[in-house]
Amino acid sequence: MKLLLPTEFAPDLEPKLSQLDPDLQVAWVDINGKFEGDPSDAEVYLNWFYLKPDLLQQVLAAAPQIRWHQTPSAGVNHILTPTYLERDIMLTNGAGTFAIPIAEFVLTYILFHAKTIPQLLELQASHTWKRSIQLPLQEVWGKTLLILGAGSIGQEIAKRASAFGMHVWGSRRHPQPTPGFERIVGTDEWRSLLPEADYVVLATPLTPETRNLIDATALQAMRPSAYLINIARGAVVDEAALITALKEGWIAGAGLDTFHTEPLPHESPFWSLPNVFVTPHCSGFSARIAERTIALFLDNLIRYQSSQPLRNVVDKTAGY
Repeated sequence: MKLLLPTEFAPDLEPKLSQLDPDLQVAWVDINGKFEGDPSDAEVYLNWFYLKPDLLQQVLAAAPQIRWHQTPSAGVNHILTPTYLERDIMLTNGAGTFAIPIAEFVLTYILFHAKTIPQLLELQASHTWKRSIQLPLQEVWGKTLLILGAGSIGQEIAKRASAFGMHVWGSRRHPQPTPGFERIVGTDEWRSLLPEADYVVLATPLTPETRNLIDATALQAMRPSAYLINIARGAVVDEAALITALKEGWIAGAGLDTFHTEPLPHESPFWSLPNVFVTPHCSGFSARIAERTIALFLDNLIRYQSSQPLRNVVDKTAGY
């Protein structure tokens, strides 16, 4: 069996592969599409982070025998192109590998807002001391958090929010009791919960059904004191409607890690809105992500070789 692997993972993968199966053959490809070895008979493909459409097309053309593709990302909307769907390729994703750092970042956004961190930093910069009673400090204990998408990421968020004493509600395609959640509703019911939520977190995959999920109607249904957090995909939000909501006070603010266009254009209003915390699509990363990605791939490789079910198989019709 031959594998097509990202050059960037070579230092970590090569010794593990030789221990796993010395007979495995490997070709490599870097982020610029330069191949080392012959990929034409590769059966398994693992891509590097930030898979670009042109690189995927190069790989598909150079490796016509790919049968299983593992991607480190949880979202696969950028992979499921018409050309890709024409091929009979089993796709598995990295669901779960990013859940811990993303969940930690969500708590960062929540505390950033509740503890008025921007105002405190301004006071420090101006050498100004204010009595605590003069600051609009909040507790998150007893607040209600609504998580749209109660998968692996949503569950890690719920676990941490529950530890802070928050009431955690969620939505998922097939509602069922889920650890960390007091309440789970279906994807057709979540809008009715918006008027009761203090924080709304978007943790849903991008599919045709979730594109512009948070539109003007949803934003107007939220409390003026509510805070929106997007760690999903930028296109889950109607950005024009969100800018209006932030400027006109429909909601209190937003923590945004993903956007329609990335990098976020210099002229975007999001950069300068005082009630927005912009981060550069970094919430899912830490020093341990490569380690988890490789561990998942190797586990799936063992399963693939022994004809066992793989972890994180993507339903290409559903889009996740």
